[in-house]
Amino acid sequence: MPESGSLSRPALILPILALLALLVGCSQQQTVLEVDEEVVVARQSFSFAEGETFDLMPKYSISPGDTLDVLFQIRTWLEKDTFNISVDHTVAVKFIYTPELNEEQLVRPNGMISLPYIGEYYVVGKTPKQVEQELRKAYAGILKDPEIYVQVPEFQSAIKELKRDLHTAPRGLSRLVTVRPDGYVTFPMIGEVMAAGRTIESLNTELNRDYERLISGLHVDLFLERHSGSLVYVLGAVKEPGAFTIVKPISVGQALALAGSYSTDAQLDSVIVARHHQGKVIATRIDLSRSGALGGHKAMFYLMPDDLVFVPRTRLSEAAQIAQQVRDALMFRGWSISIENIAIDEL
Repeated sequence: MPESGSLSRPALILPILALLALLVGCSQQQTVLEVDEEVVVARQSFSFAEGETFDLMPKYSISPGDTLDVLFQIRTWLEKDTFNISVDHTVAVKFIYTPELNEEQLVRPNGMISLPYIGEYYVVGKTPKQVEQELRKAYAGILKDPEIYVQVPEFQSAIKELKRDLHTAPRGLSRLVTVRPDGYVTFPMIGEVMAAGRTIESLNTELNRDYERLISGLHVDLFLERHSGSLVYVLGAVKEPGAFTIVKPISVGQALALAGSYSTDAQLDSVIVARHHQGKVIATRIDLSRSGALGGHKAMFYLMPDDLVFVPRTRLSEAAQIAQQVRDALMFRGWSISIENIAIDEL
């Protein structure tokens, strides 16, 4: 028989069970919407992704597999402040008092023409007026009061040849080029240019600078003919793991729907999202088990192209566990990455 003043075992257990039930109930308490009630749901992503819009993709960057359309334009109608002699221009040198010395020559690839008495003379990059002045000085010790005039009767040889080549091609003034897996593109006359990771605008600016150096008046417009697709990756305890094409940012919940939803053994309180950022892979853990909290952050967590979602089958709580799971998932995709290059983002 128990001592006086003490409680029986059943009397002790019942309050403890009641307290545990209350604690469990509190820990799992979710916000329940009333019928016809409306709430505003926040949207967020990684802590370093401030200023991102979740309605549109970030500014498009060229990717391997993209097809670019290069449209050439010959802008010979544009007026220029100065006219400089270039390779392939025809230069005529006229001697007023000694016409037997007159010369009309095509500028050679080394920028030279050959003139009587003085031999090779460099003209590329100079204006006709500059060449006149220099030649008058050069011939001052050879001829008496030399009167020399310089003309450029033909300066469209390269443009005419380019037009001929372009018009005989199947697409006329347009060329289609594909970004290789190494990120480079081979452009006509220029050769290889790194394109991956750049915007259409920045690449177009560089191309026009390079083409203008080659042929004055040659301009190109660059268009995205076909893109290789923006992908997110969903792996782990889902019914249809794989890569999925997206046309705008989507939430983690939408990504799971693309993968056929989660499997019965999924640990929704330890879902991992990983993203490339400044040379590292940043990972975070979100809790999808509390639907009222929408991922544990009271906000819908949004994904961007190339993000990875991993749904584990065991609960993850330590940063080292998360990093290891991310590494294994990335290796599944064929990426070689060390745990040191994986950072954990605390939301």
